[in-house]
Amino acid sequence: MSIAKIVEQALQDGHLTPAMEAEVGRICDNASELSIEEYMALDQLMGALLTGVVVAVPRKQFINVMEELVLSEVIANLSTIGATSESSLDTGDIAAYALNRLPPLYATTEEGAKYQRERAKTELDILISQQVSAAISAYLDRPKFFPERQVLNKLNKNTGNEILDQVSTLLQVHAHNFEQQEQQELS
Repeated sequence: MSIAKIVEQALQDGHLTPAMEAEVGRICDNASELSIEEYMALDQLMGALLTGVVVAVPRKQFINVMEELVLSEVIANLSTIGATSESSLDTGDIAAYALNRLPPLYATTEEGAKYQRERAKTELDILISQQVSAAISAYLDRPKFFPERQVLNKLNKNTGNEILDQVSTLLQVHAHNFEQQEQQELS
């Protein structure tokens, strides 16, 4: 989206959302030089913000206490496993796996965060440990991908049959393995 479109939307809505603000920042950061139209749009936005025609929507500050608890648990577990494991373990992948299986504990103040931490220690400590252990196991058991692995190409708008051709070729290459396995099972 262009700066002019963002400013137009902000003027229409009367609000500049954090996403709109971030997009304007991204455009400005990535452009080597802004056009006159973009400078004029930014000037118009600044004037609208200063006069109150457009109001910047503040970002809500909050934390998910569960994230810090899970991350601490992952790090504690990985420090004991790290010496015995040959593979490098990705803390982020493991934490994300566990977090997807745990309830969020959001807080907007330090008092709320303290309450959520205490609640988690009394009610969810065992569940957090179980989910982190399961996440580590799942990470260690994940399949190893090989360099010869290929991604299916995107559809070509002209033919539309490229993915079908790729799948057909893939099946032809691996069909003999399936037939051999099926014959062995019948024997």
